[in-house]
Amino acid sequence: MLELGTTDGGLVKADAIAAAQGIPRHFLDNILTDLRRAGLVATQRGADGGSRLARPADAITLADVMRAIEGPLAAVRDTRPEQLRYDGAAATLPEVWIAVRAALRGVLEQVTVADVVAGRLPRAVQQLVADPDAWQPH
Repeated sequence: MLELGTTDGGLVKADAIAAAQGIPRHFLDNILTDLRRAGLVATQRGADGGSRLARPADAITLADVMRAIEGPLAAVRDTRPEQLRYDGAAATLPEVWIAVRAALRGVLEQVTVADVVAGRLPRAVQQLVADPDAWQPH
């Protein structure tokens, strides 16, 4: 998506994207299929064909991309947090997963493809990144 976001609506060949990102072409084809099905990427076949963003880069959030490729944000064993039920001491655990999802949304729904391509993240995201503890691997 980021490679496509740099082209101002021009078509990009899959081989060029795969080379730029260092990923196998077959793997990329599967990703592009998911993105096309989600309405985020448009493709054109033929010698002059390729892929482009289906909407402006500033209208596509990272949450849109993640959902298209991975499915729901913060699913637990492929189950949405609000559908989980635990007994006993773990009864409130679904609320934790819902909070995790809300935190992910708080970042991923604010940041667009255009933001990342331009290297300018929203202020709230910059503030999170500025916290030294955010960089700790724990």
